[in-house]
Amino acid sequence: MEDFNKKYNMTDAELFAPIDKDELESEKITAPRYSYWKSVFRVFFRNKINIIVLVLLAAVIAFAYIYPSVIGYNAKVDPYINLNDTAAWHLSPSAAFEHFGFAVKWLFGSGANGGSTFDAIWNGSRISISLALICAAINMTIGIILGAIWGFSRRIDMVMNEVYNVLGNIPYTLLISVMVMVFSPSFWTLVFAMTVIGWLGMAYYIRTRVIIIRDHEYNLASRCLGTGIFKIALRNILPFMTSVIVLEIAAAVPGYISYEVFLSYIGLGLSEASLGRLIYEAQNAMVTPGWGWEFWTPVAVASVITVVLYVTGQNLGDASDPRTHM
Repeated sequence: MEDFNKKYNMTDAELFAPIDKDELESEKITAPRYSYWKSVFRVFFRNKINIIVLVLLAAVIAFAYIYPSVIGYNAKVDPYINLNDTAAWHLSPSAAFEHFGFAVKWLFGSGANGGSTFDAIWNGSRISISLALICAAINMTIGIILGAIWGFSRRIDMVMNEVYNVLGNIPYTLLISVMVMVFSPSFWTLVFAMTVIGWLGMAYYIRTRVIIIRDHEYNLASRCLGTGIFKIALRNILPFMTSVIVLEIAAAVPGYISYEVFLSYIGLGLSEASLGRLIYEAQNAMVTPGWGWEFWTPVAVASVITVVLYVTGQNLGDASDPRTHM
């Protein structure tokens, strides 16, 4: 020690000074704060493809909900605005530009009655997307809440298993078709038909996931303390399945659009001019030379919408998995 003091020319008091001990400060964790949703979006935007997909999704939403309102589109009048001008029927985009002059509304040509296919498609997209979002919201909400309680309560599990065995074996498409035929084929009829038992599959899936984690120690402790099943399901179980729920929603929304397009294509869909209805009405144009634009443009737009919604949801679901936040 003396050699050390001589080397640095310092006394023991200068070399060694007592440090005040603060017990509260010693208990603080110096690690950075963790925010779940900040981590989700950080992982999501790390992939540049997701930014491109979001731009496409924003464009789809803008054209579906803003564009028809801006131009004041009227589905009962606008498709027949050029009905008396036979030269305006079934025009390709280039022919429409030549006949009407360049305008955005003629990018997809004209339809069977001389109306703008572009305007009709985006008005139909608004109807189809709205239908899908409403059905998904209803089915996911009922399915998630009921599925969580179903999986946690053994008494409810016995009853719901029998309900599932009966209703779950009814062909979903057949049920929707029958209900649409019995009632008038309107927007809310199709919503009712798609949601009357549409939540059952989601509820059963959540029930299976809940059974896997319901007997963890923290859930058993909550039950011993008298916490209700409903509160345990919402507070202890559902937060651990965020990524699974997001993935299911990602698959559900495009699925409902596909259902609507398919039912309309076979003549059992909406009476409104949705995407499916436009495709159904343009069936003959598909095989008529020079008229193919009327059929393939709504098919292409429907495909783009479903793919963009699905990819966005899938990537957001992957980012919602805490294991990707490392």
